[in-house]
Amino acid sequence: MSRTDVFDLGRLRLSPGEGRHLDLEVGLQPMDFSGERYDVSEPVVPVRLDLSKMNGGGYSLRLRFSAGLTGPCMRCLTPAAPSVDIDVREIDQPGGGEELESPYVTGEELDLAAWANDAFAFALPAAVVCRDDCAGLCPVCGENLNAAGPDHHHESAPDPRWAALDELKFE
Repeated sequence: MSRTDVFDLGRLRLSPGEGRHLDLEVGLQPMDFSGERYDVSEPVVPVRLDLSKMNGGGYSLRLRFSAGLTGPCMRCLTPAAPSVDIDVREIDQPGGGEELESPYVTGEELDLAAWANDAFAFALPAAVVCRDDCAGLCPVCGENLNAAGPDHHHESAPDPRWAALDELKFE
């Protein structure tokens, strides 16, 4: 298989109602979250594109693939590598209004890379973490709380509002 970032839908010469299943490869771009860069586990991923030509023109499209990111955990900064499964659909029916026109189809060309990258970005979790129950870093000393024992704690600082009481002298 070769990488296909833009796919020519017209070359399939589909009749209305006819469809195809295609196994392709598409390039994914690294992502930036909160100033951190996350690389794609596999920069070129295999995708399954299902498409059918609709009556009256236009296409019904479905894209499926799995992909992952690698980068620092947003809680403890250790390496994280979440993976997501993507299953998205698009309709492109020219003249059908904004809801029925895909931003990824121009004429007979499908911008497969843009669609795959957008779908990947929307499917990612809000926080990239090393594991679901990541405890993060200690706010006092910065130790990784996933590795720290249950006895990890710090003496709490005295409340400054009570500092004047420390100056009292009892005889």
